[in-house]
Amino acid sequence: MISVLIVEDEELTAEANRLYVERVPGFRVAGVARSGGEAVRALRREPVDLVLLDLYLPDMHGLDVCRAMRAAGLPSDVIAVTSARDLSVVRSAVSAGVVQYLLKPFTFALLQEKLERYAAFRSSISGPGEVSGQGEVDRALSTLRGTARPHLPKGMTADTLEAVAGALRDAADGMSAQAVGTVVGVSRVTARRYLEHLVDTGVARRVPRYGGPGRPELCYTLA
Repeated sequence: MISVLIVEDEELTAEANRLYVERVPGFRVAGVARSGGEAVRALRREPVDLVLLDLYLPDMHGLDVCRAMRAAGLPSDVIAVTSARDLSVVRSAVSAGVVQYLLKPFTFALLQEKLERYAAFRSSISGPGEVSGQGEVDRALSTLRGTARPHLPKGMTADTLEAVAGALRDAADGMSAQAVGTVVGVSRVTARRYLEHLVDTGVARRVPRYGGPGRPELCYTLA
């Protein structure tokens, strides 16, 4: 189990983060600290694998907590959890050894993704001995960053989006929203919403189809 210390001064947020972390298999919350000083003292008493660290604390900045940890020889990894969007803060966080940077507000799914990537990273470097070469180092580090999964508009699911894209892949000449809805098993309106999302993200394009008098039928094909 990967042990986690949550450092957050707001009680409700700290409790929400605790519940989130404990929902992710392989992780356990070792404690909650409400200030930077309390966090450093807790880590001296009981070292943990990972610190979920808010950067804006009542007694010190979260990055100063990172520096105090390193000065004390505390090796815990850090995921910064913050509303700070200033690039200078992001650069300072990287310099202080932060392995992930999570912007508030965030969903459980996004935190889960960050934790799972961290777990994969730990697993890739946990063995004894030496790395086989540069490729192994690159693969280990890439697990922390990876390719971000797209954040879908509210009400959309990844499974349905993939089904819609799959229907287009199987139709070389394109399909109407009605035809896609029939194949996927959703309404024409729902199918069109997914199709327009694929167009907006550059995955698909609209193609007018002329087959008779009146307005052309709008079809979709992969870009």
